[in-house]
Amino acid sequence: MTDATIQTLDTPDGPFTVLEDPDGRVLASGWTDSVERILGRLAERNRPERVVDGRVASADAVDAFYAGEVEHAMQVPVRQSGTELFTEGWRQLRLIPAGVVLTYREFAAAMGRPDAVRAAASVCARNAPALFVPCHRVLRSDGTLGGFAWGLDVKRSLLERESVGRTALV
Repeated sequence: MTDATIQTLDTPDGPFTVLEDPDGRVLASGWTDSVERILGRLAERNRPERVVDGRVASADAVDAFYAGEVEHAMQVPVRQSGTELFTEGWRQLRLIPAGVVLTYREFAAAMGRPDAVRAAASVCARNAPALFVPCHRVLRSDGTLGGFAWGLDVKRSLLERESVGRTALV
């Protein structure tokens, strides 16, 4: 890929940067204003040769998410490259409805690999288009938040926006 467009949006959770390919598919995104950090979410072979500042197609979906219309983000096209396991995992993440959380064990089962809990965690950890592929909807087996590339405060905020009860957010 040669070109990509990048835009940083202001959100209640801080700056949110989106990187899109020329077809408007999100390649990577996250709660930062650092271009390097966003590019670092992609394998080197999947990074664009040139990044230009501009308006990304997904900006309206980000605004809608923060206005309470959280499912708009699930309609945004994404582009991810990975093994069959990772591709299926990322697909399954997009099927988790807003307001629902799964444990890593439940997520592994949804991927068709009930014993692959560590692999399920890796799928979440390597998810580059955060928000649009909602890895934040997966928690540790004990119900605690676990990890999140953009910080646990952001993960907690996203889940609260999606109407997940506070008792689930240990």
